[in-house]
Amino acid sequence: MSVSEPKVGIVLSGGGARGAYEAGILAGIVQAVGVKDADRALFQVVAGTSVGAINGAWIAANAHHGDHDVEQLVSLWQGLSLAEHLRVDLRGIVGWSSPLRFLRERRGGDRFGRSILDSRALESMVRRAIDWTQMHANVDAGRLHAFVVAAMHIGTGVTTLFAECAPGATFQPTKHPRRATRWERIEAEHVLASAAIPVLFPARRVGQSYFVDGGLRFNTPIAPAIRAGADKLVVITLRHDPPMDSVATSHAEEDYPSSIFMLGKILNALLLDPVAYDLQVLERFNRLMEGMNAALTPEQRARVDAMMVDARGQAYRNIETLSFEPSQDIGVMAGDHLREHMPGWDLGRFYEWILARAANVDATWEADFASYLLFDGGWARKVIELGRRDALKKTAEIRAFFARS
Repeated sequence: MSVSEPKVGIVLSGGGARGAYEAGILAGIVQAVGVKDADRALFQVVAGTSVGAINGAWIAANAHHGDHDVEQLVSLWQGLSLAEHLRVDLRGIVGWSSPLRFLRERRGGDRFGRSILDSRALESMVRRAIDWTQMHANVDAGRLHAFVVAAMHIGTGVTTLFAECAPGATFQPTKHPRRATRWERIEAEHVLASAAIPVLFPARRVGQSYFVDGGLRFNTPIAPAIRAGADKLVVITLRHDPPMDSVATSHAEEDYPSSIFMLGKILNALLLDPVAYDLQVLERFNRLMEGMNAALTPEQRARVDAMMVDARGQAYRNIETLSFEPSQDIGVMAGDHLREHMPGWDLGRFYEWILARAANVDATWEADFASYLLFDGGWARKVIELGRRDALKKTAEIRAFFARS
């Protein structure tokens, strides 16, 4: 990759099974651009959190393909099965499953703590499907400038940014007191730790420490992508925001204490709500940079940049951004899918009780919660096609964005 070529970054946020939408957007981008396998890879900087870290690992491991082999990523999502990839672990809920697990955790096992779901099938798929050796080769060869994954350290609550960078590449560490940077080879453990939503999935061990989902404090890793050298950004969000005057208010006050209702709201607040805010902040800074460039002399701008480097480790830059968000409410789609397909499923009483609540026509937030858990190929296919359609609606913008790259 030529030093003069702008580096395009992609930012992938968290959202459980909603991550299928990211695969759909990627497929639509590839189709819109018309990129071929032998072309330069679309993305040189990849930053991901939670399920975005899993999708990001695929992109990084396939940076030797111009199209990042996204259709195979789509196939993986469509091959998921609820019976195999989402099993309730009732013993895990109470904190133990066997004396062997108890001893393994005390001796430094790879999982730790209580969790509702048995994640072993999903973990096995992540380890098997992603070519980790090829990922490192892509970084070493400079085909991938940087791959950054965010996870939260349990002991301190500090967001840790794991960064794997190409030779000669730099990742400017932040001076934020609640964020730390570790430069190291990213393996399956790092990605699985980033995707370990507390209570739903067990915490993961990386080195000698345990980590959980990075989205709890830092779900949209826009700043790390910029600090890793991205000149332009593609940002994919997983929440549809209708106009406030169109938001339904069908829930009665006495419905609010529902535990599934509250879990849906909590996950949305932690994993989805920060994305729109971060994009707004980026847009404000872009406008600020335009104003400064117009008003300041080169010497004055240099002094401002020096102050920013001293305060935050890096000067501000204008970053062109192409963003995508669902054109439909994925939570509503989840409720519709459950009402259509759930009668034929045999998933066990506990899980069926959760999904039955979400299938209720008025259960907006319960369906939101279910949309995080539907690791099902039929559901993924619908969300992927939504993403593909949403991307293709922006074909002209996509082509212009990458043409300038």
